[in-house]
Amino acid sequence: MPFDMDFITQRIARAADTISQLGGQAETIHRIGETIRRQLTDGGKILTCGNGGSAAEALHLAEELIGKYRNPRRPWPAISLNADPTAITCIANDFGYEQVFARQVQGLGQVGDVLVVFTTSGNSPNVRAALEVARMRGITTVGLLGRDGGNCLELCDIPLVAPGATADLIQECHQVVMHLILEAVESDDSG
Repeated sequence: MPFDMDFITQRIARAADTISQLGGQAETIHRIGETIRRQLTDGGKILTCGNGGSAAEALHLAEELIGKYRNPRRPWPAISLNADPTAITCIANDFGYEQVFARQVQGLGQVGDVLVVFTTSGNSPNVRAALEVARMRGITTVGLLGRDGGNCLELCDIPLVAPGATADLIQECHQVVMHLILEAVESDDSG
C-alpha cells in the first residue's frame, strides 16, 4: 500500500475507531485506576514491565508516576523493571531471559504493590513469569494486553484486553488507558 493521503486518512480513522472501542471497557479502566490510586495511597508502589514498544509504555507510566503527569504533586513510587540494562543483562546471563522481570518482582515486590504489565500478544514468557511471581507474593496484577489476552490473561487480577488486530493499534489503546490511569492517580491528589 502506498504511503499517500488516502493511506494516512484511513490509518487515522482505523486508530480512532479502535480507540473508541475502549469505551466498552470503561468499568475495567475505572477499576484499574482506582486500584492503583488506592494501593499508592496505602503505601504500595507500582512495578511495570514490557518488551519492545511495550517496554517504552512501561517506562512512560513509571516516569509519569514518579515525576508528574499534568500538575506538580508528590512523587509516587514506581519502578520500570525494563529500565536497568545491568539488571536485565545480569539476570538474563545467569538465569535466562524469561526471568528478567520475575527476579526483580521477587526482589522488589511486596504485598500492597501493583505489577502493571504491557504485552500486545499476552504471550511474552518473561511477562508471564513476572505475573506468576507476583501472584505467589500477593501482589496485585494489572494486565494491559492485546489479541485474546494470551496466556497472561489468567494471571491478571484486572486484565484489559485492548481492541485492535495489530500491535500498533493495541499499543495506541494502551497509551490511552495509561493516561487514564494517571488521571485517576492525580484526580484527588492532595499532596
